Order: sequence, then structure tokens, then C-alpha cells
Amino acid sequence: MKNKISYRDRVAGAIYGLFIADALAMPVHWYYDTDALRRDYGQIRNYLPPKNPHPDSILWRSSYVPTSTKGDILHDQAQYWGEKGIHYHQFLTAGENTLNGQLAAELLEFVCGRKNYDPGPWLDHFISFLTTPGNHRDTYVEEHLRHFFTNYGRGIDPERCGRKDEHHIGGLTLMLPLTIYFSDAPDYAKKISREHLALTHGGPLMSRGAALTTDLLIKLLHGAPMIEALEEVLQSSALKPAGRCFLDLLDYPDHIVVGRHYSSACYMDQALPATLFLAAKYHGQPEQGLIANTMCGGDNCGRGSLLGALLGAACGVEAWPLRWRNGLLRQPALPS
Repeated sequence: MKNKISYRDRVAGAIYGLFIADALAMPVHWYYDTDALRRDYGQIRNYLPPKNPHPDSILWRSSYVPTSTKGDILHDQAQYWGEKGIHYHQFLTAGENTLNGQLAAELLEFVCGRKNYDPGPWLDHFISFLTTPGNHRDTYVEEHLRHFFTNYGRGIDPERCGRKDEHHIGGLTLMLPLTIYFSDAPDYAKKISREHLALTHGGPLMSRGAALTTDLLIKLLHGAPMIEALEEVLQSSALKPAGRCFLDLLDYPDHIVVGRHYSSACYMDQALPATLFLAAKYHGQPEQGLIANTMCGGDNCGRGSLLGALLGAACGVEAWPLRWRNGLLRQPALPS
């Protein structure tokens, strides 16, 4: 049975949830040692700034050398790459979104302003945003962006610069604004979301994950209860059996399921069922759900954006505390 939260409230709830979850998890993003997470930050219930050093940072092992000047996306942050202990998001402030979240915000403003989506103008905006110094303050630039701009620097057509073998859940963050914005036309929303995702996150694993998540999110936005919607999408999904069993794990502690049964890392085959587990377990407690996700560590920003969108769609915008909504450094655009 569908409840009486309005469609508009669900849309706003999904949008706020996407950005709230990313900002809440930002200071402890990619903490795999959850004891260190608790030692450094305690129980996270509010937005916090990040601290250096980051004990689990592997930024020192990452590198990016642009293939031409037009592929420079690190700008003045390049000096921190190769150093140990550097926090991935060291210059962000409490309530600020990671670069993935900021790109999602750019996309949302793009479609809200135009009332439509076109990949050509979007890619022009995307490229301009990332190649212009000072547009963001994030130190870490994810692998999919480095791959894209390596190809772009070589003169490859932007629509062909993305990876064809992606498998990181953070890619869904860049797709969700389109799914939400166009959810009143479900077939179009699903189609355009998958096409957009493929610009940066191509490959069968991402395509299958996108099919499941767009289907689930749209059902929730139109009022389907969480567990009912999950059971429906799982019947037709391409998730392997190990990825479907999360509904049998709801009585287990979060850190056992997300961290042991499923890895807390960013890889879709583990991160997607881990996120769906949290969505099912906390479908009536969205605030607690985002706190739980944050405290599980790993790619809690990647999982969190999807989880926040799902819980917000299920429960509506009023489910998010005012301290979280008002505390976002950048208020998200909402469809008119």
C-alpha cells in the first residue's frame, strides 16, 4: 500500500538525501579501519571537517600526469599527490560535498536550468568545470575522471573518453540527479540515466547496477514501500545470488554485513548489495541509516549517495533533520 507523502516531497527527499549522505561521510571517506574512524571522529551525527593525517589514505600511491595542458584537472592540488597521510578531501569544510557530489550538483543545476538533458552541452560544462582552476577545493580526483581526461587530452571525442570497464559505485552518484529529475517519465528516466552513466562509467557491471537502482528509485518516488520495491526489483535483477541475500541479514550488526559479509570498498558487486542491505534495514529510520553507513567506513560516500536518495525517496524530505538540510554548504537545486 502506498502512503501519502507527495511525489514532490519524495523528489526533494531523494535529492537532499543524495547530498546529505555524501557530506556526512566525507570526513571519514575511505576509512577501512573503523576503530581508527571512531578514535578520530567518534560517533558521527553531524557534519564535520576532515583531519590530516588520514590513516588509511593511499593517495601517495595514486598519480595523474595530464597528456596535454587541456587535460589538467589537478591544478594546485597536484602537489599533495604522492604524499603519505594526506586526507582525500583535506580542504573541504563541514557540510561540503566531495568532488563526486559537486559534479552531481552541477548536473542537477544543469537540468533544472535547461528543463532537459543533452550530453553534448553537459560534457562541455563538465569539462569546463574540471579544467578551470578554483572551481572546487577537493584534493582527490577519482580514477574515472583521470581516465576521461587522459583520453580528452589526447584529442579523443568527449563522448568516447569514458572507461568501458568501470565497476565503482560512486559512478551512480553522477547518474542519480537525472533519474530523480525525470522520474515522472520512468522509461525515459531509466534510458537517459544509463546513457549518461556510460559517458564516464561504461561496462556491463555498471549497466546492470544502473538498471536495478533506477528501477528501485523510481518505484520509491512513486510511493512503493521499500521492502516491496526491493523484492520486486530483485526478481528481475542480474545480481548474483550472493548479492541478493541481504534481506536475510537484517538482524546482523551493520559492521558484520558491511565490512565482513560484503566488503566496504567501492566495487559494485559488493557495494551495491551492502547499500541495499542498509536501505532495507533502515527504511523507516533514514537518519539512523545514514549514520550507520558513515560509521561502516570504506566508500561510505559512494554507498551513501545512493542510500540517501533511496531513503529520501521512501520517506520524503521531512525525514531529514533540519540541521542536515540547512547545514549543506551548497543547497541543491530542486525541480520547479
